[in-house]
Formats: sequence, structure tokens, C-alpha cells
Amino acid sequence: MADRFDCRNCKESLYGRKYIQSDDSPYCIPCYDSLFSNTCDECKELIGHDARELFYEERHYHEHCFRCFRCDRSLADEPFTSQDEALLCNDCYCNEFSSKCVACDKIVMPGTRKLEYAGSTWHEGCFICHSCEQPIGSKSFIPDKDEHYCVPCYEDKFAPRCTRCKKTLAKGGVTYRDEPWHKECFVCTSCKTQLAGQHFTSREDSPYCLKCFGSLYAKKCEACSKPITGFGGGKYISFEERQWHQPCFTCSQCSVSLVGAGFFPDGDRILCRDCHSNL
Repeated sequence: MADRFDCRNCKESLYGRKYIQSDDSPYCIPCYDSLFSNTCDECKELIGHDARELFYEERHYHEHCFRCFRCDRSLADEPFTSQDEALLCNDCYCNEFSSKCVACDKIVMPGTRKLEYAGSTWHEGCFICHSCEQPIGSKSFIPDKDEHYCVPCYEDKFAPRCTRCKKTLAKGGVTYRDEPWHKECFVCTSCKTQLAGQHFTSREDSPYCLKCFGSLYAKKCEACSKPITGFGGGKYISFEERQWHQPCFTCSQCSVSLVGAGFFPDGDRILCRDCHSNL
């Protein structure tokens, strides 16, 4: 009598039938599928031994069941993603969840380089300077209403220019007669000392430090012969084309201060009442 050759599970003879060997034991096809096949996560039916099986995140699928949740396109050989456990082809995912570039109105594909600013999204190559039209990329930029400028173009287009050197003032500076100046450009017309942060005056619209102005243009004190500038609390007295610093306005004979007091001229001298009475 010939040896029996039966299915390990149902014990039916396998002579003349297809079978599958597993762990050194033979199984008929129905038993093998019921014992070892996975269940399709989509249709909930067994994935037979002769079917192409796809596996994704601990889930099994028939090839024909592995499809886009939106457009029903097969994902067997297509790039895809998962959103709330639903499988989506790249096109459907992008249409539903990806941003559109505000410049070209095309979808910004996942994984591509992009720039986001003020709630809007651009392809990296679409975010360009409004003036030179070069991509800004990761460089600094300055927004102006709905337009964006690289820093050099913005400074060239909008930044004020120094009255003296005509170059742009990126920051800081000095305003004189409603005109902008670099601090290093705003200097005394005579000695070229920087005037920013110190007292100065002007003559015929040209700025001067007090020392130069006094030396060049100020009237001289009748008593000490130093310039009378009128700055820094420098009050002065004027009488008959002559001027004195307030502290210098004293009696020529006794040196008492004549500020606010009566006095008498005596040639080039000025005298207090007492000294004039004793003449």
C-alpha cells in the first residue's frame, strides 16, 4: 500500500492536487490560505497565496485595494502619503493639504524648498526682489506694502542719501536744515571737526563749530578781545557798536560789574556812578 500524502490541516489527500509546503508540512491551497494568509485592511478578505500583497504601516492590502482614497488611483507603483490613516496619491494630497505659491499660483510640493512670510507661501525661486528680480533666498529682505526688496535695492530705492557724499544712509545720521547727513560727513566747514553731538552754528547755510565761528565771524569782546558767540550761556552787552561778555562788562576803574546798573562812557572807558562822580 502506498504511503499517504495528506494535507496537514484537513487530512485530505494531496495526490494530483496543488499544495504548498510550510515548515516541512504540506497544505492544500484552501487550508494554506486560511491559515497563513493576511486579511486585506481595505476589503477585509484574505489575500491569497497567488495575489500580490502590499504592506504599509502594519497593514496588508491586495494590490487592487491599495488605492488613493480620493481619486481611486492605484498606489502600487506611485508615491503616496497617509492622512488620518487614509491613503492619498501625491496629487490629491497636494490639492487638499499643500499651499499654493502666491507668485505663480502653483502648488508647493511637499519636500520642495519654500519660503513662508506673513501667512503666505512662495517657491524659493519665486520669492524675488521687486527691483532686481533676483531670488532673495535666505538673505535679509525688507517688505514695502505688498512688495519685497533685497537690502541693497531697498537702500538704493528708498533710503535717504547724505547731502555731502550722496551715499545712502542705512541707519542713524544727522538732520540739518531738513537734509540728511552721515555723522562722519557732518563737519565744521572750516576745521572739519565732526559736529554731531556738540553745539554748532551756521553762516550762509554752512555749519561751523563754535570755535571756528567765533574766530572767523564773531565780534570780539571789548574787554578780553575773545569772540562773543552767544552760545553756552554766553550773554553779552552791546553799547555804541561795542560788545562785552556779560562778566567782562565792568567799570574800567574799579572793576565793579555794571550789568543791570547805570554807567557812564568816558572815551574808550566805561565808568560806574561812583568813579564818574570822583572825576
